[in-house]
Amino acid sequence: MSNSRNMISKKPADSYTVMTEIVLPNDTNVFGNLMGGRLMYWMDIAAAIAAMKHCNAPVVTASVDNISFENPIKLGNTVHIEANVTRAFTTSMEVHLKVWGEDYTQQYRYKSNEAYYTFVALDPNRKPRLVPTLEPVTPEDQHLFDGALRRRQLRLILGGKMKPDDAVELKALFFKEQL
Repeated sequence: MSNSRNMISKKPADSYTVMTEIVLPNDTNVFGNLMGGRLMYWMDIAAAIAAMKHCNAPVVTASVDNISFENPIKLGNTVHIEANVTRAFTTSMEVHLKVWGEDYTQQYRYKSNEAYYTFVALDPNRKPRLVPTLEPVTPEDQHLFDGALRRRQLRLILGGKMKPDDAVELKALFFKEQL
């Protein structure tokens, strides 16, 4: 793998990205709501930008966690997608996204959903490359950073890349250590 892990660490705010779109007729389903697939497409772009800002390299999507739609976003409303890196591993980064809908005519902003995406940084030969470490600053940064290892272990188990018995951080949530 190219690059050195001894690079300067970055803070979550360094990757903070906001992407804004307006919901047009071509973006909606028969109910006049933003199509889920269109939103996931926009979320993937926003998350990729945040990941690229963190590692200063091209990235590819490795996984997308569960996306639950809390509130629909209607035709004519604005979509705001906030993304930032929550933890950096060796060559991958977890990106947290929050999605807000906004109705300007009613002057109302509401949460639509949130999700976690994982990206892998690539070198010029399209091979995984090392990424800078992440240094949490705020209590919220630390909370997301701490949970990222458990979320990663769950993703690896579901993807068949880790045995459940090896997921020490994840098991600690469910089993108290017996003395």
